[in-house]
Amino acid sequence: MLSFMRSNYKIRIPKVRAALETLAKIHSHSHPLIDQRFETDEVDLFITEIGDEVVNLCHGGQLVLKEILGVHLKRIEVDATGIYRFFPFIEERKEHEPKSIMISPLVSFGKPVISGTGISTSIIASRFHARESVVALAEEYGRSIKEIEEAIRWESRAIAA
Repeated sequence: MLSFMRSNYKIRIPKVRAALETLAKIHSHSHPLIDQRFETDEVDLFITEIGDEVVNLCHGGQLVLKEILGVHLKRIEVDATGIYRFFPFIEERKEHEPKSIMISPLVSFGKPVISGTGISTSIIASRFHARESVVALAEEYGRSIKEIEEAIRWESRAIAA
């Protein structure tokens, strides 16, 4: 989880340390990275307190307006067993952005896949770049053209970064 947040969201170790120090002042955890549910806006780390207060751990426990952060926090889901699933933004950081790509440690070893499948976005993109058409890929994998295009966009974004 920490590695994913660092690599995909570019959250640096000093920010993680600051967040853990602030968390230690607020709560006592023997294993804070496991026990605590963290959220991110791709810049800082947050926790949600009782009463839906969002606390920015990277800024000394400063409270945050949830409405501003809400669209980002909706992209992170946790199942009943505590396993996280991330649905990264692909084109726009807007509420209507579809959750086409999923990243979960339980699927494809945490590599990005088309949501609800184990189909790797990198495989889709590599086949597209090898001159296979979007329509042919959609037919072969039994997915919509939009899902195939989103997988290619995600991987193209990753290459550009």
